[in-house]
Amino acid sequence: MSARSAHSEYAVAAGIAGDADGRVADLDRRFYAFAVDRLIGWGVDVAVGLLVARTVLARDRTLLGMLAIVATIALVGLAFALLQGATGTTPGKSLAGLRLVDTGTEQPIGPGRAVVRTLVLGLAALPFGFGLAALAWTALADRCRLRRGWHDRLVSSIVLDVRPVPEVEEVEDGRAHQVVNLTALRLSPSHRLAEALEPTVPARADRRPRHAAPRSWEQTIARPDASWALTFDTGERVVVDTLLLVGRSPDPRLGEQGARLVALPSTDLSVSKTHLQVVVADDGALVVIDRGSTNGSTLVRKGAPRPLSPGRPTTLLEGDTVLFGDRRVRVERGRSDAT
Repeated sequence: MSARSAHSEYAVAAGIAGDADGRVADLDRRFYAFAVDRLIGWGVDVAVGLLVARTVLARDRTLLGMLAIVATIALVGLAFALLQGATGTTPGKSLAGLRLVDTGTEQPIGPGRAVVRTLVLGLAALPFGFGLAALAWTALADRCRLRRGWHDRLVSSIVLDVRPVPEVEEVEDGRAHQVVNLTALRLSPSHRLAEALEPTVPARADRRPRHAAPRSWEQTIARPDASWALTFDTGERVVVDTLLLVGRSPDPRLGEQGARLVALPSTDLSVSKTHLQVVVADDGALVVIDRGSTNGSTLVRKGAPRPLSPGRPTTLLEGDTVLFGDRRVRVERGRSDAT
């Protein structure tokens, strides 16, 4: 695949992932869905195998019995493939809230491509599962950060998380309650952050609007009056007055050339190149997004940890700590000349 076609495919798939109706699925949920489907398939295979053993094999018809078992395994795999090709789901994917779709149309990929994808997965499972591990690695190493393994790229498919997501999250920091639109932030291109970060709380009729409508990315992201700061465990303190990209070697995407890059050392390479993005919303709330990092990120609030979902915005409060790889950062209030 050429660099130009790869970029085009990334743009199409990223558009699907950023849409309000779907986003790129986490690998752990995909594993759960795969495990459920395999348990169901194996359950049918074992049941038929026991029946064949008590009937056909018991009468010394070994060849016929082996053919019956192989045919059962093939038919079960074909049934799962046809179901996935027609609907985009399987029992496991339905339980996990996932859907397999075409990268260009966001529709099911059809029976032919689904059979090819299932055949690749089936063959990969033969050498003691090493092939499945290799496919999982290709998904982790996806440079487009869409977690598409070789089998997905082969048939131009992508697995989306289609679970419903709350539209808004209320900021609870002791001040007047304000709302940040989180769905609009999900994997949005940077040039759309102006609209995504616009506050959704209407101004009172007897007061002037708190903020004028933003006209550009710089007007929304660059906030000279920002009152948030991040203190990293390296001792570095950074005032959040623009879009921050944090990682081992942050690499801005298209439209993020004005972002501030915070490069941090990572002795075990557990910090991704671009691990986090942090920005101050137009209503003053501080928002963090895990940029699809390999090892994930964890928010610790009042001693209670909870993982950050890749690509999903989370509002930060004063005193919060974010753990990412072998690094950590603490959220503070107040400006400082030391950056």
